[in-house]
Amino acid sequence: MATVLLKIFFLLSIFHISLASRRLNELVQNPTQLLHYHNGPLLSGKISINLIWYGHFKPSQKAIVSDFITSLSPSPSPPQTIQPSVVSWWKTTEKYYHLSSNKKATRKLSFSLNKQILDESYSLGKSLTNKHLIELASKGEHRNAVNVVLTSADVAVEGFCMSRCGTHGSSSTGRTKGNDKSYKFAYIWVGNSETQCPGHCAWPFHQPIYGPQSPPLVAPNNDVGIDGMVINLASLLAGTATNPFGNGFFQGPAEAPLEAASACPGVYGKGAYPGYAGNLLVDSSTGASYNAHGANGRKYLLPSLYDPSTSSCSTLV
Repeated sequence: MATVLLKIFFLLSIFHISLASRRLNELVQNPTQLLHYHNGPLLSGKISINLIWYGHFKPSQKAIVSDFITSLSPSPSPPQTIQPSVVSWWKTTEKYYHLSSNKKATRKLSFSLNKQILDESYSLGKSLTNKHLIELASKGEHRNAVNVVLTSADVAVEGFCMSRCGTHGSSSTGRTKGNDKSYKFAYIWVGNSETQCPGHCAWPFHQPIYGPQSPPLVAPNNDVGIDGMVINLASLLAGTATNPFGNGFFQGPAEAPLEAASACPGVYGKGAYPGYAGNLLVDSSTGASYNAHGANGRKYLLPSLYDPSTSSCSTLV
């Protein structure tokens, strides 16, 4: 029974990428070949991130996510961010570009926070389908952009909590009058699981639904739902950068890929094992656990990324 529960926990731990349902132990028999390159483009150049807020979010919650996006790029002036930082976490994704045969991938990827679009009136209702998510994502810019849809805690989304906590994909824009070009843009959706399934989508800030029951960690920004969203958003951004259109770096079926972050489920620090996130930094004043410093004095807990140069899960601490 314990073995069954352990396998279930591993299965549920692969929550970062939609439908990533294959067990990790089925995919690491030859770790040097864990993530294959499928010859497609990677995100490169200057990419704008547009945030589409669907439902009700407090200003403090928006600031947590916005600061995370800002933290992905080095500060243009001193003081430098305290280490370990969100920037140093993101550098692992750069190693995929060196392995890519796509010439455009040599252009260094840089993110910048662009537009923030508010839909507080629930224009599509409180029960969304995949089609709705693409419709919302289409509200952002389509050229050189990643459009991120964030749904509030009172919004139900198709597959949310049952098989996914978020997803990423791509869609093409239609041709408009005076414009004969169609652009393919990448999008991400992440839901706030605070009231619907924190044990699934906000672990380790909430006890897991299955598996070993260790005490939950204190969220670094004192918001279980939003800090959980940041974990999933971080994972999906890594997947989007290295596999934006379904033909980049991944393992397994294209419709349920194992990607840069989902290849290291439940790992946040060294010594991690099922039910234990690893050895993390702890804020002496709040007791919160984290592994990365960000903009405006923020602290975040970010998932481990698979390092293709070492064939291992790379952790900040």
